[in-house]
Amino acid sequence: MASKDETFRTPAAQGGPLDLLVVGGGINGTGIARDAAGRGASVLLVEQDDLASYTSSASTKLIHGGLRYLEYYEFRLVREALIERERLLRIAPHIIWPMRFVLPYTPQARPAWMLRLGLFLYDHLAPNMTLPKCKSLDFRTNSAGKPLNGTLARGFAYSDGWVQDSRLVVLNAMDAKAHGADIRTRTRLVQARRVNGLWEAVIENTRDGSQTTVQAKILVNAGGPWVSEVLRERAQVDSDKNVRLVKGSHIVVPRLFDGPQAYILQNPDKRIVFAIPYEQKFTLIGTTDVPWTQAPGRVEISPEEISYLCESVSRYFTKPVTPDDVVWSYAGVRPLYDDAAKNASAVTRDYVLDVDTQGNQAPMLSIFGGKITTYRKLAEHALEKLQSFLPVLSAPGWTADQVLPGGDLGEGGFDGAVSRLAAKAPFLDAQLCWRLVRNYGSRATEIVGDARSMADMGEQFGGGLTAREVEYLIAHEWAQTTEDILWRRSRMGLHVTDEDAGRLDTYLRGRQPVAAKSAS
Repeated sequence: MASKDETFRTPAAQGGPLDLLVVGGGINGTGIARDAAGRGASVLLVEQDDLASYTSSASTKLIHGGLRYLEYYEFRLVREALIERERLLRIAPHIIWPMRFVLPYTPQARPAWMLRLGLFLYDHLAPNMTLPKCKSLDFRTNSAGKPLNGTLARGFAYSDGWVQDSRLVVLNAMDAKAHGADIRTRTRLVQARRVNGLWEAVIENTRDGSQTTVQAKILVNAGGPWVSEVLRERAQVDSDKNVRLVKGSHIVVPRLFDGPQAYILQNPDKRIVFAIPYEQKFTLIGTTDVPWTQAPGRVEISPEEISYLCESVSRYFTKPVTPDDVVWSYAGVRPLYDDAAKNASAVTRDYVLDVDTQGNQAPMLSIFGGKITTYRKLAEHALEKLQSFLPVLSAPGWTADQVLPGGDLGEGGFDGAVSRLAAKAPFLDAQLCWRLVRNYGSRATEIVGDARSMADMGEQFGGGLTAREVEYLIAHEWAQTTEDILWRRSRMGLHVTDEDAGRLDTYLRGRQPVAAKSAS
């Protein structure tokens, strides 16, 4: 880290200021950094914690159009999201894959004609959709009805996508770095001010307290739940735009049903709850929508939310779910654009991009709202708004068809990549081989390297997590802590014991820090 008050320069910006300083290492910040760097801009991204530490790792992990948003006439958002769903399935096939959703019909929630109309629109709002269309189900004969209670006779099935959300953030950061961006985690914006037509910002390493002054032509505020704080307190910018914080919580229980399908369940309060296969052995249940007025950051599920989610699924499944069944839970604060809706569930999931220049001064772009499915399109729209201030951003958009790191799976797609890794490393058991490709795609071979046995993979930390994988995550993916590795990179937190986690923590404390290498 540079010494206190040293002015930062990237190689691309020698002799001048940075083009973009991006604040926030969630999906929107990393998506913008990737797109801008690929167009030739010099970019520095700072994140006060780890990549995807907050909202972007606390989603329901769906790449979807948002079926229920049709009820609020969000047709543009749904259409854009459906188009993006197809693109993301192509550019990240290792961490994003199709999933079939079963929607039981209950006349107390929404009438059948409304569901049919909504599903018809969902299948036809966007062109060239490749996923299977909606169809009606008879639960008396269809296997999807087996785990449901006997009061449910029929329903519908439709298609959407599943994503490893925190890995999507990391892959965008890796590709941004491969195109020349500087990605700094555990680095926060202390303050920013306009000086002589530029932004002059003080950033701080949160681990050692050292500070650096950086200059940039444009400041991008992708602070998520902190967007208003960055705007008004750290950059001293007035705005009439506001963020509305809504807490969403999820629970994980032992697997409730067999099969690859997920369930979307309608509640009497008109909200919906998903029950989704998760990590082979579990079911993910969520989410809630609770207004949040406290400071953002680390939030936890409340007992009331746990009860609500348990009751929601128990209303549908033969096997009831109780709070005692919960093996893990997580919660996050969604930074939605404040559209003055009374009901938290009705607040728009669309995004608003606000550019402030305060009379032809250095521009600041702030992002309000958004959803993980539309992050890539949001980044394109953000750069379109900034093109008049920075001509390099007028270069053609390029991210729609460019695969993310590891997404070049080759012949046979995902299954083909698994077969090739198994042939290269026959000592890997089938489950570990599958997991490595599901996490890292074609880059799984970099983790295995020249290993010829499991002993060559180094120390074992449980569940198939090895020192080689850990070192890869440290060197290429900015992982630093046990939490980074177990919960945001490898998703092994549910599969290792406390003793295993303790050994990993000891291992990390005993090694020297290594900066993330280029992802090129």
